[in-house]
Amino acid sequence: MDTTRYDVVIVGGGAAGLSAATTLGRALRSVLVIDSGTPRNGPAAGVHGYLSRDGMNPGELLSIGRSEVLSYGGTVIDGEAVSARRTPDGFEVILGDSRRFSGRRLLVTTGLTDELPPIDGLREQWGNGVVHCPYCHGWEIRGQRIGVLGTGPLSVHQTLLFRQWSPDITLFLNDTVEPTDEEWDKLAARSVRVVDGAVASVDAVGGVLTGLTLRQGSSFDVQALAVGTRMEARSELLESLGLSSQVHPSGAGRFIETDAMGATAVRGVYAAGNVSNLMAQVITAAAEGVMSGARINADLIEEETLWAVEGHFGPFSAASEAAVSKIVLGHRRHGFDDGRKAAGLGPAATVERR
Repeated sequence: MDTTRYDVVIVGGGAAGLSAATTLGRALRSVLVIDSGTPRNGPAAGVHGYLSRDGMNPGELLSIGRSEVLSYGGTVIDGEAVSARRTPDGFEVILGDSRRFSGRRLLVTTGLTDELPPIDGLREQWGNGVVHCPYCHGWEIRGQRIGVLGTGPLSVHQTLLFRQWSPDITLFLNDTVEPTDEEWDKLAARSVRVVDGAVASVDAVGGVLTGLTLRQGSSFDVQALAVGTRMEARSELLESLGLSSQVHPSGAGRFIETDAMGATAVRGVYAAGNVSNLMAQVITAAAEGVMSGARINADLIEEETLWAVEGHFGPFSAASEAAVSKIVLGHRRHGFDDGRKAAGLGPAATVERR
């Protein structure tokens, strides 16, 4: 068993977790990052919208991030955290292989899971021919024949977004989406084709997306397919501490609620990245990691300052001296004239100096 106690234990080694660890390491904190090695963007070829890192392979970005954490004295280990519990000194995290690590504070950056519709061939194309975010992938598929798979009430909005990147857009209702009259008008005004009927398969040749086939047999050629996934926060670890995920206002999934700096409803437990912000891109998750790391460090400083004020490291604090003086001298302090002589109540206390 590893009994090392850290200032902060971070569960999740993505952009949010590594950014928080770097921030805390630079603040001279002892930090442990536990990473399961299953990043959400693992299937993608590159990270986009990340200033100075545009197009970088997601694995390469995380490798560089790990090196930066190590350079500031942090520790990164591979493992699956399955539960956590509060202890008198903070929190203990238990891994699937029974290892245990403790920290004064806990930051969870476990991300989310994209739930895809059960359509043949869809998951095989996820991160390649099948995309979800126009700001992450729109440039790469600009001008192509783009299909949008209807998955819920946000599909029309997603369709109109992708229309910015191509004039050739087809919305497949998939027996799931029922546009309102206003939405029909918008789709028509933007020259979006709409196809009714359930989708049976996503088709590919040699690993390259070629189109869709409906259950009734019709096939349609598309070069890229946009899908709005249901996003579910990986919240099991937080739930073991009494937190529960909430339905996102957009209806896009479930997330863990925090304040603006990452604090959850459980004292000492923080969350950042996609686990608490379903819409966060990689650069957003990294920024949230920095903010939560700074918040945690400030929290630890506040605690350590309180210890100092209360004389946590010795019996000679101002508070303890005042308490002893009151017991020994009554209402007098440090032997000074308390006014008793002037009031005719007897001799004042004197101080013998040596």
